[in-house]
Order: sequence, then C-alpha cells, then structure tokens
Amino acid sequence: MSIEISAQALDAPERTSTLRMILRNPLSRVGVVLLVLVLCALVAAIAIDWAAPEAAWRADLYRRNEPPGADGHLLGTDSGGRDVLARLVVATKATMFSGVIALTVAILLGVPGGLVAGYYSGRVDLVLDWLASMVMSLPAIVVMLAIVSSLGTSMWISMTALGCMMAPAVFRLLRAQVHAVRNDLYIDAAKVAGLSDVRIVARHVFRVVRGPLVLMISVLAGVAITIQTGLDFLGLGDATTITWGGMLGEGFAAMSANDVLFIWPGLAMAITVAAFFLIASGARDALQRADGGGGGGGAAARATTAHLKSVPASAEAPPIDGEILVVRNLTIGYPTGDGVAEVVCGAGLKLRRGHTLGVVGESGSGKTQTAFAVLDLLPRQANLMAGEVWLDGTEILRLPPRDRATLVRDAIAYIPQEPMSNLDPTFTIGYQLMEPLRARGVVRSEARRRAVALLARVGIHDPERVMRSYPHQISGGMAQRVLIAGAVSTEPRILVADEPTTALDVTVQSEILDLLRSVQEEFGMSIILVSHDLGVIADLCDDVAVMRNGQVVESASVEDFFTRPRHEYSRMLLDAVPDEHHVRPEYVETPSSCDDARTGEMHR
Repeated sequence: MSIEISAQALDAPERTSTLRMILRNPLSRVGVVLLVLVLCALVAAIAIDWAAPEAAWRADLYRRNEPPGADGHLLGTDSGGRDVLARLVVATKATMFSGVIALTVAILLGVPGGLVAGYYSGRVDLVLDWLASMVMSLPAIVVMLAIVSSLGTSMWISMTALGCMMAPAVFRLLRAQVHAVRNDLYIDAAKVAGLSDVRIVARHVFRVVRGPLVLMISVLAGVAITIQTGLDFLGLGDATTITWGGMLGEGFAAMSANDVLFIWPGLAMAITVAAFFLIASGARDALQRADGGGGGGGAAARATTAHLKSVPASAEAPPIDGEILVVRNLTIGYPTGDGVAEVVCGAGLKLRRGHTLGVVGESGSGKTQTAFAVLDLLPRQANLMAGEVWLDGTEILRLPPRDRATLVRDAIAYIPQEPMSNLDPTFTIGYQLMEPLRARGVVRSEARRRAVALLARVGIHDPERVMRSYPHQISGGMAQRVLIAGAVSTEPRILVADEPTTALDVTVQSEILDLLRSVQEEFGMSIILVSHDLGVIADLCDDVAVMRNGQVVESASVEDFFTRPRHEYSRMLLDAVPDEHHVRPEYVETPSSCDDARTGEMHR
C-alpha cells in the first residue's frame, strides 16, 4: 500500500506547484476575485429560484423606474416596478447556462477533431479542415438569426447552433498546436515504447496544447455570453426567461425615463467576460512555465507512421534461424518536383541473434532512414518502393499497419540521439518509465518497482530522486541511462541505438558502451548500433555494414572490416581515423553508387 501511495504521489508536487503558480499570477488573482462575485450571484440565483421564485417577477406599478437606493431597492426598479438587483441575480443563471451549452458543444466537436487531424494528418486532416473552413465561411450572425426565426427562441437550440459555429475555432487552434509538437522526438520515443496513439495524444500531446486551449475557451466563453446577450437584446430570446440581454433591451427602451437601468446588465456581462479572460491568461502563463516553455524540443522532420505503397514481393527464401532481423533490397524515396528522389536504394542488412551489428557511414548515407524503416517510423511522405524486412521469421512490411506496429513495438526498442530531446519535459522521469509498463497491463505499484530497479541497474545511484525529477533536472549522461532503462524495460529482442554516445564526454561514452554491453548479455538482446565513431564500432560490434549513397557497400565481420576492407569507401573511412600505425589494406573493387548497383558497373 505504501508503494502504491508513493507512486500516485509522483505527480502531486507538479499539480500543487502549477496551481500555486496560477494563483500567484496577478491577472489570475484579479480574475478569481471577479469570478467569485459572479459565482456568488449564481448561487444566489439558484437560492432565489428555490426559496422565492416570484421575487424577480414581483411588480409594483406605483414604483416604476425608481433610482438606486429608493425604498430598499439597492439598484432601483425597472419600467415594470420590479427590483433590478433581484432580476440581475436571477438572470445570471440563465446567461451562464447558455454559455456552458455553447462551450460544451464547441469543445466536444473541436477538441477531438483538432487532435485527430493534427496528429494523423493526411486525408483525415484534409476532410476535417475542409468542413471547418466551410463552417467558418458562413456568416455566424445571419445563421443564428435564421435558426432562431425558423426553429424558435429556445436557448438550447440557439446555443447549440452557436457551439457548432464556434467549434472550427477550437479545431483550428488545436490542429495547429498538435502539428507543431507531433513530430517532437519524445513523441516518437513514446510510440516506440509501445504506447497507443490514444494514450500518446491524451497524455503527451494534449498536455502541451492545453495552455492555448484554456485561453481559447475563455475567449469563446465571452463570445457565447455576448452573442446570447445580443440575441436577447434584439428580442430573439425566450421572453419567459430573465437574462442580461433582455434586461439590457428593457434598459435601452426606458432610457428616457431611467438612464441607469441599462448599466447594470452591461456591467455584469463585462465583469463575467473579464473574469474568464484574466484567469485564463494567468493560467496559460503558469502552464507554459510549468511545461518548460510550452513544449519539448524542436520539431523533428519525421512522423510516426510511414505511408507505405505496394512493395514488390521477393522470391528469396526466408532468413535462416540464426538471423533475427534481415533487411533485403530496401528502397526508400521521397517525392520531389521532378519525381521521386531515392535516399535508400537496395540496402540489405543481417542481424544475428545475440550479436551487435554496427551501421557506419557519413551523414546522409541512409543509416537513420534504414533504421526508421525497421522501427516503422518513416515519414508519411516516404515512399517504400521495394524491399523486405524480416523480423524473427515474419515479413513485417506486408502486415496490416496495426499488426505491424504491434509486432515492432513488442520486439524492438529504440535509443535515439539527443537524450534530452527524447524525454517529455512535462512529465517526471518516473512517470515516463512507468508509462510503457502500464500500457502493457502492469499495475502501478509493480511498474514503479521495476522502474526503480531499472534505474539502479543502469548505474543511477539515487533512483528514487531521479524518479521524482524532470528531464531538465538531470545531466545528459544520466538522461541517456534513463533512455536505456526505458528501452530495456519491455524486454525487447532487438535494440536499435542511434548514435547513443553523441555529445557525451569520453568517460561517459565508455560507461554507456559498457552499460550497453552488460544489458545485452543480461537480456540476450541483439543490437543495431548506428554510429560515425569507428572506435565505438570496434569496441562493441560483431559485424559491420557500411552505407554510402543509400547503399550498403560492404558487410563484413568487425575483424575483416578493420583488417581487410573490400570497398574503397571503407578504406576512406579507416584512413580518416588518426592512427599512425594503420596500414592501408588492399582495395577490392565493388559497386559504389545506387546507379552502379543497378547497371553492374564496377569502379576502381
């Protein structure tokens, strides 16, 4: 029970500090004071409706249009001799209720639509954006007048229609915000960890876009109250319901006899709208500060799911038992103005069970694109033109997308570059380590126990403190250890490490490599190591694949690669290593480009 309580308390400091930040904001404080006045009026209106429902309707024709303070009427009387204060208080309930109806409809339509369109993009985005554009092109006031005149003056009908008219504004805001964060590296990391799209959107994406949404809701609340007041002011509301708009219309009609009557409903509306706006502005600022500036790292250039085209089947036999991952004839292209530019052409890799394969090559050679094809993380605009990816005897490229994603997430884990950019800045380390386990059905207490044990296993000396920390509170080397702990938490069969020692000092690099070696032995994993560092390749790998211009130009054991390289490009890489004792090995001619591989030309 104590473990369960402490696990649930992980996020408690965050909630408390965020609320405190909101209340410390000067704008929020003023807004809270104004909102308390409105809520007091709302409570009083409910009490009056329950205790004395006739109070707001009681008329005295002998005391019409009396000034404020006359005969016990604090705000005077209206043209019917009714108490203005009682009517103003009672009108609060109907006016606020109308705003709630419109906001509820706008949020129910706009929030899911914006999240789905922004996260998935593609055809769903086009269809929903077209619908939103069509609704926004309609003149809202004219549409509202037409609906009221044809369907009646019911508040339910008019406010529901208003909510539908406001929904595109919510949709457009969230769509743009989600577009800005959906490609962040920590979103990709969450997907590789096996989290469902619903969980990623609800826990990671929505958390980042909530600040602008809060401000938008406040603006729309003011818009809803203003429009509802305007309809009643024009006489298009329900005459049997007391509202601020109806009182405003009565005040203007009786202005010659009572020149202050219209001031009170106008002042009530202004106070309510100001309260919403001030609280939301302060909350937005507080949430953005709590989120570390409103988001994670910069947007990456990739999405989470490839837009796969039909891939020609191969006549080659399935891989042998000792090969856990085999990539054959992989060709990836991206559309350009002149057609399709191939960034990977005919690449092939073989990863032996329990071994480490190093993938080397200069920047732009196709290493990461090949790894993304294996991880099912290619961008939507990528064209997978040919190839096969065999994962433990199953060809995954021809599986349905959902089955492919399930198989890949269960079998392969990913350690990306830039560890700080792959941790969500809005969640604690403990939450992010527990989340993949919770998504697989592990209870919270057991997930927390495993997360603490994994942090200790990867060499973090105070795992309890790190569990409570946020990414900005730990070092780069510790963040890399956290990512390794997260990667092995689901006990994968394959670990893809993309430059795992980038930007780390030499001592930390050595510790990380020792850690990778030890966890591989402990969990029996196979590793694909993408790196520019030939020293890392020599230290950790069993086999090497050299990539250039989107091709694998040489595959060899690590010993053969360093002593008897067969390709000129391999010699170039080795010659670039500062080693005075290195002897140039003899060159063996092989194809050196995508076009040469197709035509069979050889280059010396």
